[in-house]
Amino acid sequence: MTGAYVADAEGCSRTRLTRDRILEAARQELGRDPDSSVGDIAEAAGVVRRTVYGHFSGRAALVEGLVEDAAWALRQALAVPEDRASDVVTALARFVLAVWPVGDRYRMLLRLAPQDLGAERVAEVLAPARDTATAIIARGQRQGVFQASIPPGPLSRALEGHLLGLLECVNAGTWTDDGTRAATAALIAMGVDDGLAVACVRRLGRSKWIGS
Repeated sequence: MTGAYVADAEGCSRTRLTRDRILEAARQELGRDPDSSVGDIAEAAGVVRRTVYGHFSGRAALVEGLVEDAAWALRQALAVPEDRASDVVTALARFVLAVWPVGDRYRMLLRLAPQDLGAERVAEVLAPARDTATAIIARGQRQGVFQASIPPGPLSRALEGHLLGLLECVNAGTWTDDGTRAATAALIAMGVDDGLAVACVRRLGRSKWIGS
């Protein structure tokens, strides 16, 4: 009985590893060419197409698998409780620094055709980030720290467009960033003084390495 259980566990582990390898190949191939086929992805993963179809029903299912991974990664990035004692400038900078690596890893999804990613699915995936950003911006506006000419909701969507636009530039090879310049630009766009924005992001960068 124990031997059968171990065999089943090992089989599940191999299945998961194969699935993950296929998804990683899909991420890389779709980043290289948004029109990559199942055959292209299978070849990159080092498996036959039949193996891919054993895990995913087709290209659309592969894309959905990547979307699910991106959604999970985004939820994990936002899972750290916000320090309500911290100032809103720091809170927004931390938010951008947290979500940027997720956006950078899955930026190939931005290049897919509209039919690959429906607007409703995109909204569902981005909902946690949108809610978090809106809450931080609303708090910053109440405190008079962020510009208040635009309501929190629309301003949050403008910030989202700003970050997605920068990721598109990374896709195009015209810009690279680890998130620090994106965070600084986001703060400045919200009305934060340039010097304060730079100092805040630098401080957070230092704390990442010294563990404070």
